[in-house]
Amino acid sequence: MAFPPGKLPFEVMSRLLARITLRDRRVIVGPGVGFDCAVIEMANGTCLVAKSDPITFATDEIGWYAVHVNANDIATTGAAPRWFLVTILLPEGKSDAVLVESIFEQMRAACDEVGAALIGGHTEVTFGIDRPLVVGSMLGEVARERLIMPSGARVGDVLVLTKRIAVEATSILAREKAPALIGKFDLPYLHRARRFLHDPGISVVRDAQVAIGAGRIHAMHDPTEGGLATGLHELAASARVGLEIDAQSVPVYPETRALCAVFGIDPWGVIASGSMLMAVEPEDADTIVSALRAARIEASIIGRVAEPERGVVIRGESGVSPLKIFPRDEITKAFE
Repeated sequence: MAFPPGKLPFEVMSRLLARITLRDRRVIVGPGVGFDCAVIEMANGTCLVAKSDPITFATDEIGWYAVHVNANDIATTGAAPRWFLVTILLPEGKSDAVLVESIFEQMRAACDEVGAALIGGHTEVTFGIDRPLVVGSMLGEVARERLIMPSGARVGDVLVLTKRIAVEATSILAREKAPALIGKFDLPYLHRARRFLHDPGISVVRDAQVAIGAGRIHAMHDPTEGGLATGLHELAASARVGLEIDAQSVPVYPETRALCAVFGIDPWGVIASGSMLMAVEPEDADTIVSALRAARIEASIIGRVAEPERGVVIRGESGVSPLKIFPRDEITKAFE
């Protein structure tokens, strides 16, 4: 049976990755479900952190997306994004100098914002695609003693979420599906939703920096494809822990609810760059949340890390139940 659009199923990825043998001892974090970055220990006491991610749903400001979604994953390790490489594939018969220049300008501006440099890559016009595709690779660095491992969540940790779900999906729907939304919402409303790309913004680099400066962070993860629900399952899988989530504590933007409702999309399972999920030392949770809010970054305590046998569960008005697993990102419903 053919796979649907989106990430491969957990069990398939786990089986494939289990066959990989790491022969270089300097690789201290390799591939795994819930492991967004590779980490390589260097000779000078620092670690090189590497990430690669494509942009496939968005076309508007695709260069901006490509830099930020890759920088976000670098930030989850405590590293600073430094160097960006990109492969740009452009559709035959639809690409001109204006398009290419706009993508490069978006990447330049985004690199400036996160403190990275565009250092190489590849660009070509190719056949078989109907829109630009951008695959980015970001490299970052962090001192070995400051590295935050994706497997670091501990039983008893408090779960903190920055901003609300799902910033990225809100912007994508308003930008890519405007014809279906005009008439259901007025133009100022749609313009505000389009601006979610920049305000509150899909970058979580600053979120990570503020939180790290305020208290002890044991693990961080930025929910992307599959939304917050998938991000929570990935965090639990990488750390081999359970999670207990308070549904009423997870904030959702009104614009997100409204736009998702048009397409029958569940906000919990839709692409969600813009939020940082953190497992933090319980004694530091309130301090970290206060520091984020003082920096004008919305932050909420949404649950705690539990024993592995607990699984990933959500507490709602009707009681406690397993948190739903989304086999594909909910945003695909809008593109079918």
